[in-house]
Amino acid sequence: MHNQSSGKSIVMIPLFFLTLWAIVQAQDSPAYPDGSIRLVGGRDPTQGNVEVYYRGRWGSICDDEWDIREAYIVCKMLGYNRAVRATFNSQFGRGRDLIWMDNMFCTGREFRLDRCRFDGWGVHDCNHAEAAGVICDGQRARAINQSPAPQNTPNSIPPYPVEKTAIRLVTEKDLSIRLAGGRTTTEGRVEVRMPQGWGLLCGDGWGMLEANVVCNQLGLGHAKSSVQSGTYGGQHSNMVLSGVKCKGSEHNIADCVHDRVGRVFCPGEDNIAGVVCSATLPDLVVDEKEIERTSYIDNIAMSSLQCALEENCLSSTAYDRSRPGWQFLQRRVLRFTARIGNFGTTDFRPFLPKTSWQWHACHLHYHSMEVFAHFDLIDSRGNKVAEGHKASFCLEDNECHTNIPKKYACANYGDQGISVGCVDTYHHNIDCQWVDITDIRPGTYYFKVSVNPELKVAELSYDNNAATCIVHFDYVSAQVYNCTLGRP
Repeated sequence: MHNQSSGKSIVMIPLFFLTLWAIVQAQDSPAYPDGSIRLVGGRDPTQGNVEVYYRGRWGSICDDEWDIREAYIVCKMLGYNRAVRATFNSQFGRGRDLIWMDNMFCTGREFRLDRCRFDGWGVHDCNHAEAAGVICDGQRARAINQSPAPQNTPNSIPPYPVEKTAIRLVTEKDLSIRLAGGRTTTEGRVEVRMPQGWGLLCGDGWGMLEANVVCNQLGLGHAKSSVQSGTYGGQHSNMVLSGVKCKGSEHNIADCVHDRVGRVFCPGEDNIAGVVCSATLPDLVVDEKEIERTSYIDNIAMSSLQCALEENCLSSTAYDRSRPGWQFLQRRVLRFTARIGNFGTTDFRPFLPKTSWQWHACHLHYHSMEVFAHFDLIDSRGNKVAEGHKASFCLEDNECHTNIPKKYACANYGDQGISVGCVDTYHHNIDCQWVDITDIRPGTYYFKVSVNPELKVAELSYDNNAATCIVHFDYVSAQVYNCTLGRP
């Protein structure tokens, strides 16, 4: 009898907890179709971080490759006319630890977000501080279009309002700040001095540009990383400032756009802004003259583009295999060489550990960064009409100044990076070193090449990370000229 009773109790206890867990899960996550979306953390229903439902759980979307095209689809799914803005860096609060989607690649014609290409459910290289979000226009659409637009209109997204320059909402001239809770004097939570004492900054939307202002203001160099958590302590009840958005060049945190002091909107108990500062950082510079010198038009048969198709390096019409003989059709691409030098004070290294790098069989080496460069074609109204989705890179020293040894190489699972005084060159004849312009009418456009576009790795300056050029092309040739350096 004792053994029988004991055996029943052993079975009943786990069943009880499993039943309780199922009840809690059901209350927290009622049944939704996979691919359902919602906005969370916003001040009203038209804005927030985007969450997607899959296999019984809500998860965040990483902001890698996130832009107005994805935001447009989200807003249309939710019944709004259009998207005003795509948001980044968990602007509406800390994202979930569960991240369902990363490296979204939408054309803007999809009627559901999960119809876009992405890395796969749950496959990502992000954290809770990189949640993607949207701000919709607030005007309800009369009907949601449930079918894609015709394939022969690549710039089919309706014009969306240009975001106006933000206006400061406060009148104070300067704010005194300090770091607290860190292991050294160069890290910690950011505190602001108020008449009643020191208060905290909200971590919503807190990124490298905001952290850079803090480090510069305190004379601690530049931001090595930004923090959106309770890592360095602090009580949420002491929050005094939220909505901070900086350009990165301000001399005082008060010069950034922010909410009125004391009127705080900051969901989440441990959503606290912090920084890690450093005096030595890398500094990538794009060689704009090399882009001008090496650009040309090339036509490539689909049968030679298997690797490019796998890595989403072609525009959406390349994936339509319904046309007879599609493998014999050609894609027209704008090729060019990207030559990126490190002029900083320390090596540029991937932010992911080596164990997280991905092997790519097509290129026979590991890729250490999923988002290292953006190649964009922009029309005269500022709309992106084509992009080179070169998401996967390996970083190495191809050329170095005299007496500087090459340290990094992609071959044989070698260490990757760009040494100070060295250059990593992606030549024009390499797969995906292009923008697919097959569906774009000949004419004059802006051509923008950006490296480290999402500020994943800290640098001394981001003012030389992008080359913006004028490009004119017809069906057989292209001229790229007047390239200038600026921000991504």
